[in-house]
Amino acid sequence: MDNEKYPLQPVLDEQQLALMQRLIAGSDEILIVCHQNPDGDAIGSSLGMARLLAALGKTAQVVVPDMYPDYLMWLPGTQDITRYDKHREGCDFILQHTAQLIFCLDFNTTSRTGDMQQALDQSPATKILIDHHLAPTIASTVTLSRPTATSTCELVFRLAWQMGLFPQLDNSFAACIYCGMMTDTGAFTYNSSSPDVFFIISQLLTKGIDKDRIYRNVYHTYSEQRLRLTGYVLLKKMEVMHQQHAAFYSLSRQDLLRFRFVKGDAEGLVNMPLQMRGIKLSISLREDTEKEQLVWVSLRSVDNFPCNKMAEQYFAGGGHLNASGGRLHCSLDEAIDITRRAIVEFTGQFFNRPQQPQ
Repeated sequence: MDNEKYPLQPVLDEQQLALMQRLIAGSDEILIVCHQNPDGDAIGSSLGMARLLAALGKTAQVVVPDMYPDYLMWLPGTQDITRYDKHREGCDFILQHTAQLIFCLDFNTTSRTGDMQQALDQSPATKILIDHHLAPTIASTVTLSRPTATSTCELVFRLAWQMGLFPQLDNSFAACIYCGMMTDTGAFTYNSSSPDVFFIISQLLTKGIDKDRIYRNVYHTYSEQRLRLTGYVLLKKMEVMHQQHAAFYSLSRQDLLRFRFVKGDAEGLVNMPLQMRGIKLSISLREDTEKEQLVWVSLRSVDNFPCNKMAEQYFAGGGHLNASGGRLHCSLDEAIDITRRAIVEFTGQFFNRPQQPQ
């Protein structure tokens, strides 16, 4: 199927697309960067973008701020990823002196790159932003921002489709893009009702990817300790606030040590309370394993409950309607108190206001 038979709407206007193509053609040193604590969409879109650039005859280096979960190590191209936290001096030199073009993928503000922020902000390289989060603040020469998209991976696909490059792209590109779209929609259980999404999936399948294997690679590789952690959260840590249609749980540094926590072990846990009848909001509080007075917050919701607004108001964060995050610089006990208060106040505002007809 070609572009004429299924007209996916262009993601860039002709002027912006032409500018981006000129910037790519005129650059020999290209970097692709994503946010700290990279997830499936961040890694998938970065590796997918590297494949897209390779189809244009360009080699791009993918630099991530820090470690990404083990369940993404199978993605093609991960062996070539550079971690900023392990190669800071070399990455700083590239950012400051040799990089000509930087693709900023899956983040709307440079603060989300953590320790890499200063070097990225000070880099004289031209920046291109491709992202699906609200209100981008990055000073980019070309900006592809679509908050309605399922994922940044979807936007990379749409860009390849608009440029007519998809026929040249291979199974590796398709696997990376599918993985990012899958993980950012909870395996297509939310934010994925557009027919375009399933057209894109149909095209990725033409490249011979095994979507069932990709699902297993991501969701069926848990350790015994991860499963025991899940049981512990549900039995001992989850607090249900039925009147507010909400639930939350907290994980202390001691809890994480007890279950030998590694990055990725908490993935998906925050969705589980939403399986209860009547629960519209779920919040996870996780104490940082290294930094004192830092608690990571994840929020998930269903239907039209705006957990992104709640994240902005109470947790110095933001995100999407049904999936958001934030952080609190306080003790875990203080974070629990803030969360209880936030749930009572915010759900009271939401459920007591006149609801718009669906």
